[in-house]
Amino acid sequence: MGTVYAKAPENNSGMYDFDESINFDEPIQKPAIKLNGIRARVDKVHVDGLGRTKDDIIKATVDDLFQATDFEDVIMRAHKVRRALDSMGCFKEIGVFIDVSNGPGATPEGLEVTFQVNELSRVVGGVNTTVSENEGNLVVGVKCPNVAGRGERVSAEYSMGHRSTSNFSLTATKPYPHQAYVPVLSASIYQQNHQYPWSGYKLLDRGVLLDVAFRTSPSTKHNIQWEGLVRDTSVLSKNTSFKVRESSGPQMKSVVRHIVGVDHRDEAIFPRRGAWVQFTSELAGLGGGVAHLKTELQAQANKEIAPDMVLQWTVAGGVLHDVYGTDISDRFYLGGPASLRGFAQRGAGPRADGLAVGGSVFWASGLHLYTPLPFRPGKGGLGELFRSHFFVNAGCLAHPEETGESHATALQDARVSCGLGVALRVGGVARFELNYCVPLRARTADDTAQGLQFGIAANFL
Repeated sequence: MGTVYAKAPENNSGMYDFDESINFDEPIQKPAIKLNGIRARVDKVHVDGLGRTKDDIIKATVDDLFQATDFEDVIMRAHKVRRALDSMGCFKEIGVFIDVSNGPGATPEGLEVTFQVNELSRVVGGVNTTVSENEGNLVVGVKCPNVAGRGERVSAEYSMGHRSTSNFSLTATKPYPHQAYVPVLSASIYQQNHQYPWSGYKLLDRGVLLDVAFRTSPSTKHNIQWEGLVRDTSVLSKNTSFKVRESSGPQMKSVVRHIVGVDHRDEAIFPRRGAWVQFTSELAGLGGGVAHLKTELQAQANKEIAPDMVLQWTVAGGVLHDVYGTDISDRFYLGGPASLRGFAQRGAGPRADGLAVGGSVFWASGLHLYTPLPFRPGKGGLGELFRSHFFVNAGCLAHPEETGESHATALQDARVSCGLGVALRVGGVARFELNYCVPLRARTADDTAQGLQFGIAANFL
């Protein structure tokens, strides 16, 4: 605004003279208050709005507040309790109010903390989208939260993809928020129907999945799973390769799986810093007609080399050791806009009659540079959802059991591609990529895809 000078008339007694200028552009200095120096304790905790939720789980959650020793500690513990209540999946709104304690039993330094909660409805429905192997899916779901009053939930989902893919699942989940490692138990019954035109077959899976999820640290999550399924593989057309036809027919499969992930990234879609590692081990053969040992590693590291410019390195690899009964649907595949860009979906690696038949060992890596769009259009708004993308990808997929080569020799025939494009964040869980890709090194049998390539996925190589 500027500087204002003012002086009261001399005949107006009781008015103050402004001998110094007042600069309204200068912020008013506020006194700093150290909350950790104010002694306080929590005398009472109220939780208003409870209906179906049981008292015992609420008491176990809010007990931490009574250990507070000063006002700052009260605020921090109240925020922690609010997050714990929110993670239970029982409430859609949680408000926190702190007031001076009064009434019988009040202490001079006492406070009362009130949580105002609004429970979820008994039945919640929704429509959303998911992505899988570069395919978008429309998902219709119904969920019954907090069924027994301690965070249990039952959900049913049906999804339909644009390539006639369809899935149905019914899942029951039971969390244990106050146990060591915060385990979550879930059991699912599902049916999945997928088509893979790049390999000439389709799958119909019907099975049961039991899962125990727990954390050994805030950034480390484990999933221990048992999956039993009946798999029916069938050919898509009369031109399907004989090698694919050999795997057709029903199979029973029993799998024990361990997934461990460590995530230190600041966010999942466009991270600026931090690393992420996920290791999956799978043992099939404890029943059923398939036996194998399968391991897979995925990793990502991010570094901001300049303001809003992020250099990202990704790597993936896997080994499949077949004992008996393993068919092409259990193998690894490489190529596509979400893995080895510049190649068609499943376009790199062993093929038979022009169809991808997969491999038992692979490695892949990528070096990426993400920057804002040129000239920063929409800065601070819509433009923040976009990134310019420059990349170099490399990888190799092989099946040395058929060629008779050693693993080291088979994995030397690397495919390489590079390109540039635009990436778009979608809802914080996935992203779109539109890249112009140039394959630099490929085998004659590979199915390359030079030019524009569009991809959608939750995780990209």
